[in-house]
Amino acid sequence: MKALLIDLDGTLVNPTKALLEAATAGYIAIGVDTFDAAVGIEIARRMEQKKPIRDLFNPEHQKPSTVRKFVNAYLDAYYISTLTMAIPFPQVHETLQILSQKYPLALITLRHISKKQIIKELHQLKLLKYFKTAVTAKDVTKPKPNPEAIIKAAKQLATPTKRCAVVGDSIVDIKAGKAAKTKTIAVLTGLYSKKELEKEKPDLIIENINQLPKTLTPQS
Repeated sequence: MKALLIDLDGTLVNPTKALLEAATAGYIAIGVDTFDAAVGIEIARRMEQKKPIRDLFNPEHQKPSTVRKFVNAYLDAYYISTLTMAIPFPQVHETLQILSQKYPLALITLRHISKKQIIKELHQLKLLKYFKTAVTAKDVTKPKPNPEAIIKAAKQLATPTKRCAVVGDSIVDIKAGKAAKTKTIAVLTGLYSKKELEKEKPDLIIENINQLPKTLTPQS
C-alpha cells in the first residue's frame, strides 16, 4: 500500500462516553430519565448504518416526531461531547508517528461537521500533525458506506484507490473501502464484533491500530 485512509471514532479514539452522553441528551429531550446503556450503543450502531431505531423505544415514544426530536438532540450533544470525551486509545500517537513516516495519511470521519471543526479537534487531541488531509461527512454528497469520501481522500493524497488501504472499526468503513476498490483493514476497538466484521470480508482484521505498523510493508 502507498497510503492509508483512517477512520476516527472507534479506530483512533474511544467514542463510548460521548455516545452515551449523546443518548442521555436524546432521551432527556423526549422526557425519559433513564435508559439501558446497551440500547444507547445499539442506537449508535444503527444510526451509523442508517437503520431504523424506532423499535428501540417504548411504544409511547415511537411517533416519528418523537424519534426525530431524539435524533436531533442526540447529534447536537454528540458533536459537543466528542470534543472532551473522545479520548485517543493507548499508544495511538506512537503508532501514527510510525505510520506517517511510511505513508501519507488521510482521516475520514462520518461526523457531519466541517473540516475546520475536525481539524480543531485533531489539534486538541494532538493528532493533526500526522495527517495530510481530512474528509468529513459534510465534505461529500453521500457519506460512508458510499465510496465518495474514500475516493476524495485518495485523490487529495494523489494516490490511486487501489494503492490505498481503508482502516476502520465499522461495517460502513469496510463497505466504503470495497466500493472504492481499496484494501480494507478492520480493527476490533469499535462497536462491532469480529463476527460482524468478518461477514464484510475485509482483507485483514486486527485487534487494534497499534498492530498495523508490523503488518504493512510500504511499496514504491
